[in-house]
Formats: sequence, structure tokens, C-alpha cells
Amino acid sequence: MRILALVPGGIGEQLLLFPTLDDLQTHYPNADIDVIVEPRTKGAYRVCKSVNEVLTFDFKDRNGLADFGNLLGIIRDHEYDAALALGSRWTVGLLLWMSGIRLRIGYEASAGKWFFTNSVPLKTEQYTAHSYHDLINGFGINSPCPELTLRVPKSDIDWAESEQKRLNIEESGYILIHGGSSEINPLKEIDKVYPAHKWQQIVEDIQRKQPDLPIVILEGLADAELVASLKQECPDLKVVSPPDIGKTAALIAGANLMICTESTPMHLAVAVGTYTIALFGSTEAKKLLPQSDRYIGIQSPTRWIADIQPEDVLKQVWRG
Repeated sequence: MRILALVPGGIGEQLLLFPTLDDLQTHYPNADIDVIVEPRTKGAYRVCKSVNEVLTFDFKDRNGLADFGNLLGIIRDHEYDAALALGSRWTVGLLLWMSGIRLRIGYEASAGKWFFTNSVPLKTEQYTAHSYHDLINGFGINSPCPELTLRVPKSDIDWAESEQKRLNIEESGYILIHGGSSEINPLKEIDKVYPAHKWQQIVEDIQRKQPDLPIVILEGLADAELVASLKQECPDLKVVSPPDIGKTAALIAGANLMICTESTPMHLAVAVGTYTIALFGSTEAKKLLPQSDRYIGIQSPTRWIADIQPEDVLKQVWRG
């Protein structure tokens, strides 16, 4: 059996689909599961246990008929038996219908639902991983959604251990901070970055109460300004810049605590089981965090992340 999933969106969307892909692999252990994702998110599948091949297509680009024709040819060549569509665009449904795939599953809310053979309700009020998992009801499967887990390559674990030695934190443990999304669009998603002066208050309080516990900040491609500002005010901060998602996950797995905003590292922390305190602005925490005492979402009262007070974060750090 060959199964295809079309997954537009960022790395977070890919990670939240992993439980669905894992459950499909459990029910169809001999199946080959492929995905079509945007080029910028291909790296997420470095830590996926259940995907055979990752194909890329820029769903957001101004694709012409030739682009869709090429993609249609690739899909037909693979001779898939079933397909899942996470997107809401009617063109995705049309593409799958034209491909001749026998079983085509998507959401009832999709503009292309008329092209699906099986459609399921989109329950947006729940944890997003559970909403994605509802799609396998289209296979006649009614199992509960598994937890989000990863398969981190040994080379990435070795890299993280080497970084811990370099930073002199391998024995003491450490707190990890990610101050903002490394994928942000400055015009659209600035709300995902927590202000440096408020991070400073959190860092200084932790350092005052736990002076022997190192604090490490994750630096992504778009985080240099925030990290530089924090380092200037908190020179004892340690900085690490993992080059890919596997090494990021391995580093997060070794942390005692993760404090972050809504971001890819937040999902990785959930996947590796690290105790996490996550800050949310306009997005509802319950949609991006599973219900668990290990994953605490702090929601801004104004839906603007900068309005979360450091004292509210520190209450969660020191609770119990």
C-alpha cells in the first residue's frame, strides 16, 4: 500500500502531523508513506519515524498550470492507493481527483471537499495534532491519537552531548530558553517574540535563586538581535545554534526545563518530554499544547504576547 499526505504549512504543522503518520504506519505496517511539503519544511522529516519519501512543492507560490502538471505527473508515477489532504484549497482536492488515487481523504470544511471520497469534520477547538489525527477516520480507523514522538539520529544526540561539554553544562543540567520563532515573518508574526527586557527579568530571577544552574538560549536564524540584547544584559547566558531540527531536539531533550514562545522548539520539547512553559499571544494554548502537567501554556490576557508579565512566568518556574 502507498499513502500520500499533502501538508502545506510550516514546520509546526509537519510535527503535529507525526502522530497521525505514526498511527497509519501502525495500522498498515507494510505501507510506504510519502509526504508533499513546502521546501522550507522538508528538514522536519529528519526526525520522523514513519515517512518513506519527502517530496516538495511550494503551495504558496504563484503556481501555473505547468507547475501543477509536473506535480500531478509525479503523483501519478508513484501510484498511490490513498491520500490525505490537510490544506483547505480546492486546487488540492482537484489535484488528488485528477491523480486517480482511489481513496482521497480531507476535511468537510475544505473548499475542495467535493473531490474527496471520504471527508471528516474539522474540529478546530481541540489540540491540533488531534484535529489532524481525525483524518484517519477516513480509513475507517477510530484509534486514539498517539503522543507526539520523534526519532532523533544518533549523530544528532552525539552533537548535543558535545555541545553540552563545550558549554560546561553536561553535569549540572540546564534551562533552555527560546525567545521567539526562528521562522517569523517580521510583518505578520512579530507577536511571537517576547521582549528582551522581560526575558532579562526572568533570567536574572532564575540566576539569583539558582546560581549554579546554567541558562542556555537557542539562537535561530532570525534571533540574533534578541540574543545579542540578552547577552549584553546577562553576560552569563550561554548561546547555542543547532544547525538542524534533529540537533535542536537532542539539545532540548537534555534540558531540565524549556521556556519558550509558540515555536518549533516548543513542539520539539513536547515530543521529547521536556518540562515546558510556553508563552502565547493571540493563538490559544490548548490548540498547540496537549493537556498535561508537563506542558504549561501562559496566555496573554490581551492576546498580545508582550503583555505577559515576567512574574506570571516565574510563578510557573517556581511552583511547587
